[in-house]
Amino acid sequence: MEETPLSYEEAINKAAGSLTRFPLTEVQGVPLMSPIAGQWSSISAFCPDPSDLLIATYPKAGTTWTQEIVDLLLHNGDEEICKRAPTVERIPFLEIQAPPPIPSGLQLLKFMKPPRVIKTHLPIQLVPEGFWENKCKVIYVARNAKDNLVSYYHFDRMNLTQPEPGPWDGYIQKFMRGNLGWGSWYDHVKGYWKEREKRNILYLFYEDMKENPRREVERIMHYLDLSLSDDIIDKIVQLTSFKVMKDNPMANYTFIPKIVFDQSISEFMRKGEVGDWTNHFTPAQSQMFDEDYKRQMADVDIPFRTSI
Repeated sequence: MEETPLSYEEAINKAAGSLTRFPLTEVQGVPLMSPIAGQWSSISAFCPDPSDLLIATYPKAGTTWTQEIVDLLLHNGDEEICKRAPTVERIPFLEIQAPPPIPSGLQLLKFMKPPRVIKTHLPIQLVPEGFWENKCKVIYVARNAKDNLVSYYHFDRMNLTQPEPGPWDGYIQKFMRGNLGWGSWYDHVKGYWKEREKRNILYLFYEDMKENPRREVERIMHYLDLSLSDDIIDKIVQLTSFKVMKDNPMANYTFIPKIVFDQSISEFMRKGEVGDWTNHFTPAQSQMFDEDYKRQMADVDIPFRTSI
């Protein structure tokens, strides 16, 4: 009775006329893209199954990388199964909303049987209560502020549905004030950090993943109560290296048409490095940022590293 669902790419092309750089609208003080804010009651009412896993990050902190690691761990390193569909369909983005016929995260989740892996960029206070009530496992990945800022800046240049980033100097100010989609980086990383033990959150650092990917893949594996052979772990580390993922059409977002992600402006998988911020910040910008950082992070001691 129902029509065959369109592929993600076909749906985006069909919706092309209604795609635009959506403005931000505040939800409980957090700026979110207006289509997300418009459907907020449905998003916050989402109730996961206790077997569902949530991968939470501030945007551009290693989300896709972690999604791929988790998918491979859950499928015993089977490369072909993990190419069954693009990342957005394998691991739906909980809060994302787009014009029809592009499916929302909630629509994709409705057609998937638990256990499901779900992605979110929501700060902890906006995560639907059902995740905590049902004691779902949550993996959080944090990336140092300066590299995260640089990556988000380039992403906002190429993602034509997010607000225009404007000049680099002004973008630093927006980041420091939390005037970007999903709000303040500072509040985001602190929120999950403070709740990590109480809520059984596996809190990972992007820099640790770059420095010793095998160790961090094993940490994720243990958290998920899995036990894979050394050979499979080695294979997963290799398949989730930046170079391999950059060439994987099911993970590199090349399936998103240019009208949404213009990868001629900046690639979705741009560099994946620690310390690229040194190519962007002037000494004066770095000093100003560091002073503000010290003030905003004074109440926590999160061991971030800006180089490895």
